[in-house]
Amino acid sequence: MQEAKDSSAIENIVTTHDEIYLSDSRKQLFVSLAAKEVHAYATALRDGFEQVRKSGLLTNQDIKNIQATIEQNNAGFRKLPGTALKNEQTGEIINTPPQHADDIVNLMGDLERFINGEIQSDLDPLVKMAVIHHQLESIHPFYNGNGRTGRIVNILYLVQQGLLDTPILYLSRYINRNKNEYYRLLQMVRNSGYSLAAWEEWVIFMVTGIEETSHQTTILVNEIKRLMQHHKTILREQLPKIYNQDLINNLFRHPYTKIEFVMDDLQIHRATAARHLDAVVQAGILSKHKMGTHNYYLNDALFDLLHNVGTQQNAQDD
Repeated sequence: MQEAKDSSAIENIVTTHDEIYLSDSRKQLFVSLAAKEVHAYATALRDGFEQVRKSGLLTNQDIKNIQATIEQNNAGFRKLPGTALKNEQTGEIINTPPQHADDIVNLMGDLERFINGEIQSDLDPLVKMAVIHHQLESIHPFYNGNGRTGRIVNILYLVQQGLLDTPILYLSRYINRNKNEYYRLLQMVRNSGYSLAAWEEWVIFMVTGIEETSHQTTILVNEIKRLMQHHKTILREQLPKIYNQDLINNLFRHPYTKIEFVMDDLQIHRATAARHLDAVVQAGILSKHKMGTHNYYLNDALFDLLHNVGTQQNAQDD
């Protein structure tokens, strides 16, 4: 969800942590249209991860499926000419991607073979990821959703290469923070005629992002583990009758939980789930919030951690 929020923000789809976490993708209930789009991105990332982990490949069909989930349509690769990338402020055309449908199919076929190792390359996987991302964005194969699709492909490629066990590298936070430089370097490679010097700047930018983001993500994972252990201790000491690992997992699967979530995860009746949650509130782990007809139980410490860890790391880096 963090990656989905930051990647969507790059495309000016801006929402808040509250809107994201108060939305319920299982019931297709969303606080805002932006929150719905962020949840669709997260679904595309999860589905793509499962597919890559199952097949060991990252195919054009996988890429199409990712874009279809993000955009909620099945338009596939562009078939009609007329697509141009423009400066948002001036309206000036800064790049015209391939226009003919056959060219797009052929170029994406080459990229698919490059991704999956059919085209031999001695590039380091991190460098190769940067090249793949640039090529996908330059081909611009879809009418909409190219940037978000490309940023999901970044993560899935690292998963395919065995560099990530789970898709939790928040690279879009770095790109969003350096948005102008990201677009400048993308275009500089094209304008230079794909010169080695321009490629080098682009690759260094992306690899630096992986390095910074890896540090931030490691800090976040370790802090979540520490917090989980702290909450375990409180529950064991204060609420031994209701303590179990499924309850802990429920409290950390999502910054908010609900009676329905606890019922599903613990396989207990509604009244029992409500008593469990009220007891955890009394223990000081959760706070209870009423929104409409629903009660939400906020894991305040987890929410603050997810919201602040990136900002804290940025301050340390500065």
